[in-house]
Parts: sequence; C-alpha cells; structure tokens
Amino acid sequence: MVGKRIAKFRKEKGWTQKHLAKATGLSKSYISSIEEGKLPGIKTVVVIAEALGVEAKELFEEDG
Repeated sequence: MVGKRIAKFRKEKGWTQKHLAKATGLSKSYISSIEEGKLPGIKTVVVIAEALGVEAKELFEEDG
C-alpha cells in the first residue's frame, strides 16, 4: 500500500506528517488520509517521493 510506504520513508527521515506536508505543499490532513489508505494521483506520488528523496516506484514496492 502506497500510504504505508510513504509513512515508512517519512518516519525513517524522522519527519512528522506536518513536516512532509510543508516539504510537499500538501496539507497535513491530506498526507494523513494518504497514509490511512487514500490513493493519491501519480503527480502527488511524484511530489511526495521527491520530498522524501526516493524514486516514486519505491512507494509501490512491497516490503519483502
């Protein structure tokens, strides 16, 4: 799930949802809803990935 991966990378950076929101220009409530399961559009995924310093495809990979 994309939201869980976003949360994982965010926490690895020591960032709060508020910090990620500021880094992406998205609202904290929207970041929260994505992490809770809302599927974001591809442009949003790219913006979040760039802020987290990962490739967008990494947000879709399964932990294994």
